[in-house]
Parts: sequence; structure tokens; C-alpha cells
Amino acid sequence: MQADASPGLRPRRSFWPARAAAFLLALLAGPLTAAPLAVGSKRFTESYLLGEIVTQTLAAQGIAAEHRQGLGNTAILAAALREGQIDVYPEYTGTIVRELLKRSATTDAQAPLAQINAWLAPLGLKAAVPLGFNNSYALAMREADAARLGITTISELAAKAPALRPGLSHEFIARADGWPALQRAYGLGLAPGAGLDHGLAYAALAGGQVDLIDVYTTDAQLARQPVRVLKDDRAFFPRYDAVLLMRATVDEQPLRGLTGRLPEATMIRLNAAAELEGRPFAEVAHGFLGQAGPAALPRQGLPARLLAPDLPRLLAQHLALVLASLLLAVAVAVPLGIAAHRLPRLAAPVMAAVGLLQTLPSLALLAFLIALVGRIGFVPALLALFVYALLPIVRNTHAGLQGVPAGLGQAAQALGLTRGQTLRAIELPLALPTLMAGVKTAAVTNVGTATVAAFVGAGGLGERIVAGLAVNDSTLMLAGALPAAALAVGVQLLFELLERAAGRPHNRPQTTRG
Repeated sequence: MQADASPGLRPRRSFWPARAAAFLLALLAGPLTAAPLAVGSKRFTESYLLGEIVTQTLAAQGIAAEHRQGLGNTAILAAALREGQIDVYPEYTGTIVRELLKRSATTDAQAPLAQINAWLAPLGLKAAVPLGFNNSYALAMREADAARLGITTISELAAKAPALRPGLSHEFIARADGWPALQRAYGLGLAPGAGLDHGLAYAALAGGQVDLIDVYTTDAQLARQPVRVLKDDRAFFPRYDAVLLMRATVDEQPLRGLTGRLPEATMIRLNAAAELEGRPFAEVAHGFLGQAGPAALPRQGLPARLLAPDLPRLLAQHLALVLASLLLAVAVAVPLGIAAHRLPRLAAPVMAAVGLLQTLPSLALLAFLIALVGRIGFVPALLALFVYALLPIVRNTHAGLQGVPAGLGQAAQALGLTRGQTLRAIELPLALPTLMAGVKTAAVTNVGTATVAAFVGAGGLGERIVAGLAVNDSTLMLAGALPAAALAVGVQLLFELLERAAGRPHNRPQTTRG
């Protein structure tokens, strides 16, 4: 882990030994100041809560820790853990064995923690602090449908093969221990259908939009919704005992107090407090740990959510991503557009390449970039936004230069100007309005696209959207979406003002003295 150097005291300018002493003090203090432990969590209610509980437990013992919440699925969290971007996150034994270790045998899935740690050791990881509950996957139907069809087990579901419409989560559809393997084990003839976010599944089931969903056995909604959880009568799903997965160098001793403190009933109650009562994750964690924390507040309306204290931080993060990616895109796209104009043979390949990059799904691109750069957070999000900004700037730079009359360039060269001077003095100024229109399009588009940065821990207004999606809280989602929309409108208006200001000197009527 890296250390943060202490800035020390500012020495007096006239006393150079004090400068030297301060420098030595900084060098000595640096290694003693450990970077905060980074606690990760996945994109669903229980993981948010467990991440917050871990973070507050560490903080209560004087250990600096930060919660990087809602970072995505298992693959992203595991990669971040291996690369040192996070230090610990809540995971489940079945997921560790099947997804991370790729062991498929039934006996492996039920292996004790000591054996799992032996398998994890070559990866530089370990699992510790069993939290006390098993949160397995299951399939659930509306109670009325299950009663009418006489279905209580997954085998009965397969045998009767009703024309149901599954609404399965994206991760469950893709997991090694998810739908494909379950389908083979039970001979299920149902097609999985389109993926559905776990936070929306219960609402879709209650609204009659889907008929079968995958659930976690500690879901808060199970106690409130009229659903029937189908029995896994062939014991397909392994145990998913909650543990803390961490880097091997992390000391788990400060977290040992959480061992066994979260039986299933307690976890369901905490999930319900966050998801159904709308209480903030930090508040629920404070209550569970018995620490002095913020008093329980009634569910806040949209105005209070919009103007919450985290708004300046999220706006700053969002703007930093947009501006940095835009500057990087301009630095690369404008030369590409010029090259495509000067060398016509390059035009088609360049346009095809940037057009293809524009079509890449954002989450797939983020996952690829995380694997490429070996980290989560700002860098992969910046690179993804840079990729999406290329097309409009390259295209408009090329179109603007193509619109400049060829005779102007020829006349300039006849007067002795080089091609570079002609480009800078004549062609680019004339193409600038079209070029800036491309930059404006890229900027406005990136304001909206930057919300996906929250999926990889880069912050921004997407944090509210992702958290709202996890607990199916439309008010919280709007509290993130509305500022993002307002920011996009503001960016567009800013560019229009700049365009008008740039055009005024040229449009001002000329007067002559008589």
C-alpha cells in the first residue's frame, strides 16, 4: 500500500535549515501515514450495506477507510481487488468457488473456508470473517400463479413447462453457477429472455411484466411481496455464506468482531430498512453497529435529494470527467480530421474506425478498459468518454475543412504561404464553426454518458442513479438524472454563448470617418 506524504509545516523563507528539517520530517512521516483501506461493494442493496458496515467498523477503531460503492459485478470487483484498487469487499463462498476459482464440482462448492483460502493463496487473496448468513440464489414466481399451476419446486417448474416470461438479472444469466447451468441441471425449457436489473425485478413481477425472477434468499422484498420461492430440490445452488474477500496483506483482525453478527433474519431486516423504508445505507449501518450516527429521518422528497450535501462533490467529479475527456479527444480528433482531409485515402478508414468505436456498449467498453489498464475508477472512465467523443469531432473537423473553397488555399500558397501556414491562418479559422459544433456535440453527449462512470467507482452524478437503481428508488435516480440533464443543457448554452461572442466582431457594422 502506498503512503501519503504529510505536507508538514511551511517553513520561513529566510531559514533554510527549517526547510531541510521539514523535508526530512515529511520523508519520515510519509511511510507512517497509511493510505485509507478501500472497501468495495457490488451494485445491490445488501452489498452496499455490508460495505458500509465494514467501513464504519474500521473507522470506529481509528483505521482510515473509504467505501467505493456500487462498483459493478463480481468480475470487476475481483479484478480491482487483485490489482490493489480496493482492499476488501463482501463476497459469498459459492461465488468465490464457482466464479473466481472456476471450480465446478459440487464438493468444491461446499468446501470449508480453510480449503477456499488454500485455493485463493496463489491469487494473493484470502476470505475471512464469516458474517453469519447464507444468501443463496433462488427462483421465485407470483404466489397466485404458483398456486394455480401447482408449482413448489424447480423440478415441477421444468416438468410442467408453463409459458412463463423470465426476468432474470444480467449477472445470473451469465454466471457459471447461474441460468445456463441451472437450465441443464433441471432440463428447463424456458428461454432466459432479456436481462433485467435486480433492483427492478420485483416491481416487474408485481406489475405482470415478467413471471419468473431470480432472487437472493435475504432479499427484503421476500417478506413484503406475494411471491413463492421455488425449492431447489436437486440442491443445485451451493451455499453462499457471506464472508469478506480481501487481499492477503490486509489484517482482518479489526473486522473479527463482525464474525457471526449477521444471521439471515438480521440481514433481511437491514435490507428492508434501506430498500423499503428508504433509509440511507450509512444510517442503517450506524444503527446496526450501535454507533452514534445521524438520527433516523423520514424519507426525503425530490427537492431534498437534489440538494443533498453530496451534490457539489458529485458535480465536480462529473465535470472533471467531461472536461478531461473532451480536451483529450480534441487533442487527438482534430489532427485525425486534418489528416483525413489532407490524405483522402485515410478518410474512409478513419471515419469507419471512430464510427465503430462509437457503437461499443459503454459497460462492455468499461470492462475492457479496466482489464487493459489494470485499475478501476477515473482512468478507465476517462478513456471510455474519450472514445465516445472522437466521432463528432473528427467528422466535423473533416467536414469543416472540406467546406473551405480550394481556391483560397491555392491563392495562399501562390503568395508564398506553406501548407502549415495556410492551414493555421486560413483553413482552420474558416472551418472553426463546424469544428466547434462537433466539440459541442461531444461535450453534451459526454455529460450524459459520464453517468456510467459510477459503475466503476469514478463517481459523478451516476452514483445517485446507480444507488437508486439498486434499491428501486425512483426519487434517488431522478436526483442524479435531473442535475445531469441540467448540466448538459448548461454546457450547450455555454457553447452557444461562446459562438455568439466569437461571431460579434465579424458581424459588427463597419463605419468610416467622413
